[in-house]
Amino acid sequence: MAPNQLQSVSPAIDRAYDRGIPVIVFERKTDSQKYTSFVSADNYEMGRVMGEYIASCLGGAGRVLEVMGLKGSSPADERHRGFREAIDRYPQISVVATLQGDWTEETAYEAVRQYIDELRLMTDEYNEYSSINNHQSSINIDCVFGHNDRTAMRARKALLGTTPSEDAKGTTPLFCGIDGLPGENGGICQVRDSLLNASYIYPTRGDLLLQLALDILEGRPYEKEVMLTSALVTPENANVLLLESDEVMRRSQKLERLQTKADSYLQRINQQRLLNALALGVIVLLLVAIALFYLYHLSKVNMQRERVVQNLWNMESPTPDPTTHPYSPSQPSSPLPLKGESGHLLTAEGIATSRIHSTLPHEGERGEGLPTFITRFREVVEKRMADSELSVEDIAADMNLSRVQLYRKVKALSGSSPVELLRTARLNRGYQLLLTTDKTVSEVAYAVGFSAPAYFTKCFKDEFGMVPGDVRK
Repeated sequence: MAPNQLQSVSPAIDRAYDRGIPVIVFERKTDSQKYTSFVSADNYEMGRVMGEYIASCLGGAGRVLEVMGLKGSSPADERHRGFREAIDRYPQISVVATLQGDWTEETAYEAVRQYIDELRLMTDEYNEYSSINNHQSSINIDCVFGHNDRTAMRARKALLGTTPSEDAKGTTPLFCGIDGLPGENGGICQVRDSLLNASYIYPTRGDLLLQLALDILEGRPYEKEVMLTSALVTPENANVLLLESDEVMRRSQKLERLQTKADSYLQRINQQRLLNALALGVIVLLLVAIALFYLYHLSKVNMQRERVVQNLWNMESPTPDPTTHPYSPSQPSSPLPLKGESGHLLTAEGIATSRIHSTLPHEGERGEGLPTFITRFREVVEKRMADSELSVEDIAADMNLSRVQLYRKVKALSGSSPVELLRTARLNRGYQLLLTTDKTVSEVAYAVGFSAPAYFTKCFKDEFGMVPGDVRK
């Protein structure tokens, strides 16, 4: 996982970790310590070293503009802290503004342009100028530190336009970023071409991540915290770093060509071994037999599932029998109410109760303790059916079970999942409310726990073969 923000995915990672699933967190930390291994470069150190480099280039005095990465992400927070710790050691260097970005070029550009516009409104000097290129003396920024190279490059365009311009001192601001990617338009090339004054290589190391995953799965030793080696990119070392990157790419391409040749050779050998007609015939027959068996098994499973779903909550089909269902096409003028075994009219709660009884086994069918489970499950569903936020986790919590325990037990007893039982209960209660009340379709949908009437209509049609409005016709 490489979480986009600290809080966004922490609960999901925690649930996976609690279930015993190894979790490797790459580059960005979460709010929790529930992970198997964390792999990252040192973002705090990157920010600190970049701050020291900028202070050295400015001679310990100047005005700096910082454009941050995504708010709430650990790389942005750590780079900012490291940068400010270094800059705060130089009293004559002031950070004139810290603008919020989200790693993208567009956001960085708009943030810098908005900052310039605000300066224009606050400073009378801007009234004398007509173009962005002539604002340098008023803006008076000596360096821009972007939390990645794209941010720094977009800030450069916002400040200087499409062509470089000079301020009153005859110099352009410094522009520094982080990422230092190789290849065309990468950060290393931008430093070499003097578009950026510095960058910082952030290693991705997908090969290391995959090897770490294999070590974890195969029980080999591994590190809980893995810090990747990184390096500052300056005009003095950009060419050397590009040469090293090109050499790595050439070696990788050579290995790929050798692997392709080896695969082709092995493929020809395997093809020759499989040219025996009898062997091919046997293989084909086996494949056909396996396919037929699979299709037969799949059809049986589907038929069994369809029967379970059709019989779920005592609903046999979308066209009900007039003796057991409140609606009958053959008697549209006098729909029959549902009645219980004693002949009394069933309410919506009674229908849900009776159908839960018909879906789940009765006492004695599955051993001791089941009647209590069935009764409790029914009570929870009936009590909270109107709650649109009701989840399987909530039902399990009310029954003092884990989500997995509830799922397994309900699946074993009914052949359906708790979500399917809950949805079917809501639809059947909605059907009864449409027959026995004058509520609108929307009111019925909300009453049975659907948060959107349109979704209720879709599910209703899937279940009964007609839209809710047709029930009263």
